Amino acid sequence: MALAISPSEALWFLPFVVPLCLWVMWSDLSAMRIPNLSVLALAAVFLVVGLIALPWADYPWRLLTMVVVLVLMFGANVIGLMGAGDSKFIAAAAPFIDPGDVGPLCLIFAANLLACFVTHRIAKHTALRRLAPDWTSWDRGRKFPMGFALGATLIVYLALGAAYGT
Repeated sequence: MALAISPSEALWFLPFVVPLCLWVMWSDLSAMRIPNLSVLALAAVFLVVGLIALPWADYPWRLLTMVVVLVLMFGANVIGLMGAGDSKFIAAAAPFIDPGDVGPLCLIFAANLLACFVTHRIAKHTALRRLAPDWTSWDRGRKFPMGFALGATLIVYLALGAAYGT
């Protein structure tokens, strides 16, 4: 699978994005919330590293993507489709995605969502739960910590971009 993102671009972003995504994943699993600071840090990484990683002509368009996605995700949050943290994370992650990779990103997200959901439910209903007995996500009924899948998706996308980008 060839991706439109360049390997150079993905490699510039990866070392900064991975720890932030892991933080988001951990926070959402343990407390069912995505810290605003993690989302602001992700946006700041794009603002700074994007100046180095991207062609100059692409940079403002990617910033515009963040704004447009934020407006759309705010609407999704208002009508109850997703949580506010998920909405903000998606907006902050949007400029990292090459516009030519929206289709493959949807496939990566679908696979990650399924894998994360199954992993979470298996851990929740087995002895694995004892490894983190106080996590809020275990006791939220049907609610799922979407930051787990969203963070994993951005990491996998950038890793695949580093390996299979054009």
